[in-house]
Amino acid sequence: MSVEPSTISSRGSASIDPTDAVPEGDLESPEVLHVDDLPDDRFSNREMSWLAFNERVLTLAEDESQPLLERAKFLAIFASNLDEFYMVRIAGLKRRASTGLQVTSADGLSPRKILGRLSERISNLVDRHARCFKDVVNPELEDQGIHIRRWDALDAHEHAQLAEYFESKVFPVLTPLAVDPSHPFPYISGLSLNLAVLVRDPDEQVQRFARVKVPNNVPRFVVVSESPTESEFLPIEDLIAAHLSMLFPGMEVVEHHVFRVTRNADFEVEEDRDEDLLQALERELSRRRFGPAVRLEVTDDIDPDIVTLLASEIEVADDAIMRVPGLLDLSSLHQVYDVDRPSLKERPFVPTTNPRFAEGETPKSVFATLRDGDVLVHHPYESFATSTQRFIEQAAADPNVLAIKQTLYRTSGDSPIVDALIDAAEAGKQVVALVEIKARFDEQANIKWARALERAGCHVVYGFVGLKTHCKTALVVRQEGNLIRRYAHVGTGNYNPKTARMYEDLGLFTADPSICADLTDLFNVLTGYSRQTEYRSLLVAPQGIRAGLIERIEREIELARAGRPALIRFKTNHLVDEETIDALYRASMAGVQVDLLVRTFCTIKAGVPGLSDNIRTRSILGRFLEHSRVYYFGGDGDPEYWIGSADLMHRNLDRRVEVLCQVTDRASRGHLQDCLDLAFDENISAWDLQPDGEWVRSNGEHRDLQELLIKRLATRRE
Repeated sequence: MSVEPSTISSRGSASIDPTDAVPEGDLESPEVLHVDDLPDDRFSNREMSWLAFNERVLTLAEDESQPLLERAKFLAIFASNLDEFYMVRIAGLKRRASTGLQVTSADGLSPRKILGRLSERISNLVDRHARCFKDVVNPELEDQGIHIRRWDALDAHEHAQLAEYFESKVFPVLTPLAVDPSHPFPYISGLSLNLAVLVRDPDEQVQRFARVKVPNNVPRFVVVSESPTESEFLPIEDLIAAHLSMLFPGMEVVEHHVFRVTRNADFEVEEDRDEDLLQALERELSRRRFGPAVRLEVTDDIDPDIVTLLASEIEVADDAIMRVPGLLDLSSLHQVYDVDRPSLKERPFVPTTNPRFAEGETPKSVFATLRDGDVLVHHPYESFATSTQRFIEQAAADPNVLAIKQTLYRTSGDSPIVDALIDAAEAGKQVVALVEIKARFDEQANIKWARALERAGCHVVYGFVGLKTHCKTALVVRQEGNLIRRYAHVGTGNYNPKTARMYEDLGLFTADPSICADLTDLFNVLTGYSRQTEYRSLLVAPQGIRAGLIERIEREIELARAGRPALIRFKTNHLVDEETIDALYRASMAGVQVDLLVRTFCTIKAGVPGLSDNIRTRSILGRFLEHSRVYYFGGDGDPEYWIGSADLMHRNLDRRVEVLCQVTDRASRGHLQDCLDLAFDENISAWDLQPDGEWVRSNGEHRDLQELLIKRLATRRE
């Protein structure tokens, strides 16, 4: 880590120079390792690989074997995913295309060419998504007593009931905005639903345009009626449209249409060593609200003249206008999913407590447990509350604990982790929290937590200039007689109890002196002037992870060349780093079996003769978001297992502080081995990447990996 002799501001932000860090959204990459025997077209397009991932999400919504409300949830996830894709990736591509610079991605395409290829594919997926809801899922919801009504389908009694709700809850927060020579076209905030309204003055017979914003602080679907077997909803925009005359008394409402705008959120903090990092971020957050529009969504029955007006005023090109059949913003189907109908959802399960952390139903001291050896927990199958949360809470309450040091990237609105850190500080313990205030879309929440921690007396560091601190680490220092002993947690997921119930993640608890010493050194780098770049038992980015992984890939290559068994298995969210991919290609060409489990972005080509014959790439989607990162090297019978927060992307390896930790405990390694074996079992339901770049769903028994793990870990607990 190339550290300048910098200052720590009054807000606690350290200054560090990651050798001209590239903004997170950019396609420009570090210089790729050129290998003469590898073809130029060896990388797939990153954005197209993301669309393939979201298509897999849509396939789950279309899958009739999925419980009905789970299908509605996958429709909502698809919509939310696409929103973020436009806000970040499409926005970034448009920005680069507008500069006129012909900067190409690793597959040789310019931003303009990528946008052209994406346009038709997105249009087809959006139409398929809308029709899946309109023609299939919604009618099936109706059959099950879950109704999304339109205003005209309700009776007089329901109209009267909803009119009362409108007048008391909705009408007071509405503000109709006229557009005329004295009223300029209003600013349309990103992702908000809006009504474009045409009204006519009965005296002058002149039509005028107005915009009504649908408030985002009331539910999207108004409950019309609810019982154990029937639920009836009305879209809030229908309720507002039915009462437009109250907003424009004395005027005739001619027509109305719903529209939605997506804006660029691909901003970068202009970080200055002499400026408070918190102030710089708050300035950029205010700018984000006013980013240029990158998409205009309208219903497919909208008046063409209204579309022309909206496009002109919002300043979007024709290719950024998306006509959608049916309801806009199906991400709101999460509200429908919350209906209490267990028979229409995956069977509920209660996470178990790792047996090392309890005697029957009685919790054990985490510290006493770790003195006997490491513990690996697997969320959400094993409880976050009785492992990670309890670790921090016991440390906060233990009078022998002297200090707690922790990184916080994303946490929840009501965070027991933050509460425990505040309790610890108020009890007189030394508490250091590195709160990454640049975590995209969680900036405001993290600023709030950072200030709350500061008020309680915690030492808060807001991160580095030029780098995000993405590692998930915690260190507890405890006085034990005449000894000072340290305890640590290294995880693959955030310290967030809510996402820990939905994200699949791993966490290693240890009192290993080497790992704890490494984390002590790392926290000194994060909070002070330490220039340390080498560690005993950790791989740390931005220097060590890519180099460490490639070194181990090369070791497997040498084993294969010597005729010995060689195997590499990676489980990661994203695989786009060219140097790592080239190393995997070389491994395949040397005869190493390479198994890859990649959830989302994936630019490697699998099974291509002469290039990647020995590379098998899979993707698994299910009720939980596959989120853990595991890196395995066979070592000819002396295997290595590494877990941590780093995906194989430029941003993770070059522009973030990331940590990978080696797992050496025999039982923990056994669990990781079982999980990897299951993931690559031909009878597990998964998508396999084909040599032509298409993802094909497996035709085996379609056993569900996550259901198998629920059963296995529950059995282990019993």
